[in-house]
Amino acid sequence: MRMRRYWLGPIGSRMLVEGMVLPVKSSAPQVKMHRPDYFAEHFSITLLDQTGVTQYRINAAKMVHYEDNDKTDVVLPALRAFVAGQPDVTSFAKRGKINGDGSILDLYGDAHVRRAQGDQDPALEADSQHFRFLINDDIVQTEQSVKLKRGASIVTASGMSYNNLTRVVKLVGQVRGVIAADTFISNSASPKR
Repeated sequence: MRMRRYWLGPIGSRMLVEGMVLPVKSSAPQVKMHRPDYFAEHFSITLLDQTGVTQYRINAAKMVHYEDNDKTDVVLPALRAFVAGQPDVTSFAKRGKINGDGSILDLYGDAHVRRAQGDQDPALEADSQHFRFLINDDIVQTEQSVKLKRGASIVTASGMSYNNLTRVVKLVGQVRGVIAADTFISNSASPKR
């Protein structure tokens, strides 16, 4: 195989340089597009309080972050809230969204929230198509139909708000249900057999 050599000379070199296009820096701000700027699979995020103790842990099968609105879409998210002296709260759904500063997590599609059994009361479970976690306030709320189960009691409502610190549940709209007698009797007050 024979190689050929060409001499461009001064005119050819100038044409080669002029034909190259160099990026021009613009002083105008670039518009951010709604496109993923990073992603992760099988990840975990741990949020700490001011003392360094774990407050929340978020796991998901997949995460995609968007540059224009700084929001994150998650697939199969699971969230666990840790409050000292309180039962853990665990939740999961088919998909979710995390806002830009991480203060709001929305769970969509067969969303489930469960507060573990406490010393004096049974576990609390809630099912809906949407739950919003206000991370900084330790509040879970929904504006959609919700089914709440506490011990043998089952209640449905048009919406709900649950404060994890005070452990107060507020049900709104069409509230219907069956409240079992054991819901009001603490374990320490029940007779021993």
